[in-house]
Amino acid sequence: MSIKSKIGEWLGFKSTPLVISGPDELARIFGAEFVTGTGQSVTPLRAMQLAIVFSCVRVLSESMGMLPCRLLKQDGKYKQPAINHKLYELLSIAPNDYMTAQEFWELLMVCLCLRGNFYAYKVCALGEVVELLPLDPSSVTPKLKDDWTVEYQVNFKNGGIKTLSQDEIWHVRLFTLDGLTGLNPVAYARKCIGLGLDTEEHGAKLFKNGAVTSGVLETEESLTDVAFNRLKAEFEENYTGLANTYKPMILEQGLKWKPTALNLEDSQFLETREYQKSEICGLFRVPPHLVAAMDKMTLNNIEHMGMSFVNYSLVPYMTRIESRIRVGLLSEKDRKNHYAKFNAGALLRGDLKTRYESYGKGIQWGWLSPNDCRELEDMNPREGGDIYLTPMNMTTKPEDDSDAKKAS
Repeated sequence: MSIKSKIGEWLGFKSTPLVISGPDELARIFGAEFVTGTGQSVTPLRAMQLAIVFSCVRVLSESMGMLPCRLLKQDGKYKQPAINHKLYELLSIAPNDYMTAQEFWELLMVCLCLRGNFYAYKVCALGEVVELLPLDPSSVTPKLKDDWTVEYQVNFKNGGIKTLSQDEIWHVRLFTLDGLTGLNPVAYARKCIGLGLDTEEHGAKLFKNGAVTSGVLETEESLTDVAFNRLKAEFEENYTGLANTYKPMILEQGLKWKPTALNLEDSQFLETREYQKSEICGLFRVPPHLVAAMDKMTLNNIEHMGMSFVNYSLVPYMTRIESRIRVGLLSEKDRKNHYAKFNAGALLRGDLKTRYESYGKGIQWGWLSPNDCRELEDMNPREGGDIYLTPMNMTTKPEDDSDAKKAS
């Protein structure tokens, strides 16, 4: 049995963790969990059943997953990819044997959006991290000890509760109130998400029986119990539901069909649903047009919202993860001249016009060479393409150079 297999067996990675130590579970046990008007509790998995929550989490996770993450080494003023470091392969190719780097970053973002925390067990060899194994956030409880070190209690199904040190767990968290545990967005926005779930439930019931909400049956005659029950059964079977919409009715005993419109309460829920969409988009800081909410979108503000999505939605996550990589995955010696960096330029992969315009400006102003641009496009370098141009109107005057030499 390999060392990794022994570690996995000891930690119980092959079994599903028993979710009993998370804040959501504790809230449910003590009755402090928020429930919707239909009596359903608002948990991260239940929140994902709301389409707008699913869309926001998907946009954030897939956007982060498509960004390449590289480990760089800085030597004075120069920096280059640290391809010889073991962590380089983990961050850019595969952090473990069953996940790609893209899948790993997507999972990390899902955990941050729905739980506020992400945990991974660090498999180390010769002082370097060689594998990262994700843990269920609801099965991990961090604790700050008296000596200001952190320990993590991990609850496994077969292995019970095990206490692991800070050197064994990689912890990425959202902003906190205590500096240790990230705030859970779903827990703090349960009423908002619960209202969205309730409006969906109301809409499903509203349109389930189309005939009941669109009209009433009237008659001046009195019906016996037998006739009433027969009419009710026949009407529900043949004329209710969307499948029977616009089906002709056969009425008897002076019955008349009187169409009615939706009342104000039933109509108002449509506006409530739209408001909940914008509120939840604000919770996750996702521009509405990315989740198909195009009501107030124009060509001008879509472009600016796309830029704000990178600057104010993704960059805070990127810098947070980059900092935790440097502090939590690198040794004290390596963190002095090594650091991780996400390439946000990958978001322009499908925008050929913007990329080429940026390359043109970089070559014109001399901070990019043609071969630099070809490398970014995964093209081979060409002969003479390593020249950096300098605009004539940006050069220094010869007399300035001679004065500088005399002064030195």
